[in-house]
Amino acid sequence: MYAIVEIAGQQFKVEEGKKIFVHRLEAAEGESLDFEKVLLLDNDGTVTVGEPLVPNTVVEGKVVAHVRGDKVIIFKKKRRKGYQKRTGHRQDFTQVEILSIGAPGAPKKKTAPKAEKKAAEAPVAEEVKAETKKAPARKAAAAKEPAEKKEAVKKAPAKSTKKQAKE
Repeated sequence: MYAIVEIAGQQFKVEEGKKIFVHRLEAAEGESLDFEKVLLLDNDGTVTVGEPLVPNTVVEGKVVAHVRGDKVIIFKKKRRKGYQKRTGHRQDFTQVEILSIGAPGAPKKKTAPKAEKKAAEAPVAEEVKAETKKAPARKAAAAKEPAEKKEAVKKAPAKSTKKQAKE
């Protein structure tokens, strides 16, 4: 399940459990946020497009940290004029973890952890592997006889050049 949400004037694709970086929000670290501007909702292949917003849908998130982005260098130059200007900029970001997507106050779906799903599938996979197991391949290099060396072909002497002919 994912949603397209408008946060601080920009659109983001969010999924439950993912962390995103948005422009600095006025919220303290650890504070929970509700984003109500949900533009699109995809629930396992069922797509709901808002007109302009999807009704009764909220994305809940939690502020993880306030961070700064990488430095971006801005360099301006005019040829043959002796003009050069160099400045830098670091954008302030807020890291937000998406907790849930859905109706406000709706209980979260409980899903089986991935480890349990893999454990349930493992015995079936082992049986299939046992059936398809083949005998180890023989080494092809040991079975082949060494190839006979070809005799070197001797080249004829080079033709004389005009300079040699004059002499």
